Amino acid sequence: MTVKILEAENDFDREAASRVTAQILLKPDSLIGLATGTTTLNLFDWMVKFHKEFAVDYSRVKTCNLDEYVGLAPEDKRSCRYRIDQSLLKRVNIRYENTYVPNGITEPPEQELRVFKETVEKFGGMDLLILSIGENGHIAFNEPGTPFDSTYRIAPIAQSTIEAKAAFFGGQENVPRYGLTMGIRDIMMARKILLVAKGSNKAQIIKNILSGVLTVENPASVLILHPNLEIVIDRQAAGLISTAGQRTAN
Repeated sequence: MTVKILEAENDFDREAASRVTAQILLKPDSLIGLATGTTTLNLFDWMVKFHKEFAVDYSRVKTCNLDEYVGLAPEDKRSCRYRIDQSLLKRVNIRYENTYVPNGITEPPEQELRVFKETVEKFGGMDLLILSIGENGHIAFNEPGTPFDSTYRIAPIAQSTIEAKAAFFGGQENVPRYGLTMGIRDIMMARKILLVAKGSNKAQIIKNILSGVLTVENPASVLILHPNLEIVIDRQAAGLISTAGQRTAN
């Protein structure tokens, strides 16, 4: 495990994007796991910048999103598919057939779980998984209480996450109650995980992760067991941890 702390938000996003770019340069046909949300928006902007200014080639890259809301169509502006298309996929030279986001309106939704699992296997497994984290420690839609051996499934969304997403959805009543998600076991099978977090509201959960205490009440706590975990955080997210012995940026 490595931890890198960046002082400025711009430095944070550039550093995270440079690590994804390095993976693509090393293995041009990598399968990259993608997370949507405010933490990754500027990271994706930097990935696009590297593509346009330094000719980073996405023509052989494959991507798979970690989750999607049940009940949201791909063209719904609130869906993970729509947002990842707009923030990244339609801005680089990736082949669209090499991208996958679970379809939130497949009926029955259990059928989409089979497609989800089979697609990751067909693409050769996750080479690098970009992972953001909720204030309650959720990763993808694996909320507190999720067993560490969980796999692809339909997961209930915790009330705390509903409250956190309320503004984006125009009120708590509009936030979907279930999501299609990779399980914790599936996440841990990625060859490399890049965990990104920024903001003082993530400081406590980052401290909890780095404490080394494993508990299903903090799903992200299991990440410290991963053999190839890289953590990139800003100074605010690092506010409650000791930086002794850790790699930091000037």
